[in-house]
Amino acid sequence: MSRRGTNIRKRADGRWEGRYYIPDQSGTKKCKSVYGHSYKETSDKLNAAKTAVQTRIARTGLSTVTVDEAANKWLESIRANRKLSTYQKYSTIYAEYIKPQWGDALVDELDSGEIVTALPDTLSTSICKSIMSIFNLIIEYGNVLYGTNLIHLSYKSIHSPATSTNNTNTINITDQQKLIKYLLTELDIYKLGILLCLFMGLRLGEVCALKWEDIDMRCRTLHVNRTVQRLRTETACDESSDSTTSTEKKTILYVNSPKTSHSIREIPIPDFIFQRLSAFHDNITDDDSYILCGKVPMEPRRYQYRFRSYMKQAGIEYTHFHALRHTFATNCISSGADAKSVSEILGHSNVNITLNRYVHPNMETKRSAINSISIP
Repeated sequence: MSRRGTNIRKRADGRWEGRYYIPDQSGTKKCKSVYGHSYKETSDKLNAAKTAVQTRIARTGLSTVTVDEAANKWLESIRANRKLSTYQKYSTIYAEYIKPQWGDALVDELDSGEIVTALPDTLSTSICKSIMSIFNLIIEYGNVLYGTNLIHLSYKSIHSPATSTNNTNTINITDQQKLIKYLLTELDIYKLGILLCLFMGLRLGEVCALKWEDIDMRCRTLHVNRTVQRLRTETACDESSDSTTSTEKKTILYVNSPKTSHSIREIPIPDFIFQRLSAFHDNITDDDSYILCGKVPMEPRRYQYRFRSYMKQAGIEYTHFHALRHTFATNCISSGADAKSVSEILGHSNVNITLNRYVHPNMETKRSAINSISIP
């Protein structure tokens, strides 16, 4: 429903859309849109866009602002109010996928069709979606700051086998049995961490940042409160040999809140896991210590290497660490667990994410479903 005289309406997808018109070189008016998550946000964007149009009408020719100029200003504007991990994700995607091909292009000369078709077919769905989203944010910021043209890149325009399939595998039943048998043999805290991921759906960063204080021994639950990942940091260092200043890239283990607010969650601990966890807990003197490494969080990449070693020793073909989480979700649904409970255990914002991305029915499950149909 639009509000009278404002050219702002609420769309079916929940976003607000504001429309305005710009004249082209022939004098014909073309309709353009801005989008926001609230009426006020959209109204502010619309007013800024209209002001920009009037400014452009007052001057001749197209704006000379490049994508790189707009992108750098946008990244600078969001740095203070984004997580370090989020900011680095945005800047990395821009540097690797957008800047090389379009950094020197004028924002006013961008063509949405050319951008979409220029993306390599080998990119994953997640990367393609991120590129489109970040490119749109840069274009919108350029429109507000410089009055440049506003176009919208549609992720739905991307259709290719490489970007439409989920390449994360699950671990089949036979290999799960081999892995569990190996982990339970001479069980240590590192092997127990792998079992937590397989039977509780923890992410790599979550298990590496897990502390003993996150385990409620009375209620037999595990609280996911933080995650850890290795991120880049830049430290200016003086080189006395030539009296110049350079930027040395380093990395740090960065502990922060989980991926989203839904990722902060409480998970019931399976009985057989709790028994083994209790045995290790009895020897702990400081609940503030990390479960895997004591005083410091576990290095995620090192833990991935351990997992690779465990699979090799168990006689299993290596698969990505995240397959443990996918396998957990698939096992839950196959065992009859309701999707809502599984979604909350995984820390997803809605059930569709769980069903569409994390549940991979195998042939045995499909055969069981077929055979469950009664003969009329």
